[in-house]
Amino acid sequence: MAQDADTSTAFNIVIVGQGGRLEYEALIFAASLRAMSPAFSGRFFVAEPQPGAMWRNDPRMKSAELHACLVDLGAEILPFEARHFGHAYPYGNKIEALFALPEGEPFVFFDTDTLVTGDLTRVPFDFDRPAASLRRTGTWPEPELYGPGYTAIWKSLYDRFGLDFDSSLDPGQPDEYWKRYLYFNAGFFFYRCPQVFGRRFLDYALAIRDDPPEALVCQSLDPWLDQVALPLVIHALGGGRDTLPEGWLDGEVTCHYRALPLLYAREPDRVIEVLEEVTAPNRIKRALKDYEPIRRMIYQGRGQKARALFDRADLPRREQAIRNTLRRNGFWMR
Repeated sequence: MAQDADTSTAFNIVIVGQGGRLEYEALIFAASLRAMSPAFSGRFFVAEPQPGAMWRNDPRMKSAELHACLVDLGAEILPFEARHFGHAYPYGNKIEALFALPEGEPFVFFDTDTLVTGDLTRVPFDFDRPAASLRRTGTWPEPELYGPGYTAIWKSLYDRFGLDFDSSLDPGQPDEYWKRYLYFNAGFFFYRCPQVFGRRFLDYALAIRDDPPEALVCQSLDPWLDQVALPLVIHALGGGRDTLPEGWLDGEVTCHYRALPLLYAREPDRVIEVLEEVTAPNRIKRALKDYEPIRRMIYQGRGQKARALFDRADLPRREQAIRNTLRRNGFWMR
C-alpha cells in the first residue's frame, strides 16, 4: 500500500438505505465509519428511495429505532426519487441517488454492505480522476462460442458513446482475457461532482438498457447494467484503473463483504474484530437483532462457527465453492 497521505479535499460519503437488508447494513456501515474514521468531517448521507410509480411497495426504511440510531451516528437521511429504475432494477438506486447530493462537492459512494476498518481521511483520493473497485471477477460479458468476443463487445460500447477504446485497455493482459478490458465492481466509486457523474452514468445506463449495440444481443444486463456502464463513465471523465493506489479501499480501510457468511468465511481477523466491536453497543444491538441473519451470524455465534470451516491461508479459488460449503453446513443466509 502507498504511504499514509492526508486527503486535503473535503468530501461527502453516500450509501443507500432501503427497507429490508440494506437498512441494517447501513447501520453497520454508519457504526464502523464513526468508530474507525473519527477524523472524517464531511457529510455522511444515507440516501433513501421514496415511494412512487417505479416501486411496487414502499421502499423506505422500516425501523424507527434503526433510523434514530443512524441520525445519532451523524447520518443525514437524504430522500430521492426513482424515475428510471426502481423495483425493476434496484441497483439503479446508486445512479439516481447521486442527483440528490450537493452539486460540485466531491463524493465517495459505497455499497451498503461495506465495513469501514480504518481512517478514510488517509485515502489519497484524486477526485478529478474517478475510479471504482477493482475487487471484481470477470462476471460480464459472457462471450458465446460463435458470438462476439470481449473486444467486439466492449468496443461496440465505446464506439456508441464516442470514447477511445484502445486507451482503456491494459496492454499487460492478453487479448480476449477479461482483465484486459476496463471493468469494475460498483461497490465504491468517487468523483468531484455527483451531478456530473450521475448524469453521465444515467445517460449511458439508459442507452445501454434501451438500445444496446448489436454485439450485446446475447448478453444479460440484469444485474450487470450498472457495472457495464460504470467503466465507460470513468473513462469518459478521465479516470481509470490506476487512479487510486492499491491497498486502501477494499484493503486496509474498507471491506466490501457483500454477505455476512462470506465475511466470516474469508476476511482477515481484523475485519471480524471491527464488525463485532462496532455492533456490540446495546442500542445498536437492539436495532440490528430484528434482522435474522445479523442476529444469528453476529450475536448467536454462527458466524464464528462458519469461519471455523475455512482455512484463510488456503481458501477455495472460486467464491461459489465457499458459498456451497456454507450452504451445505447450514450457514448461508442474507
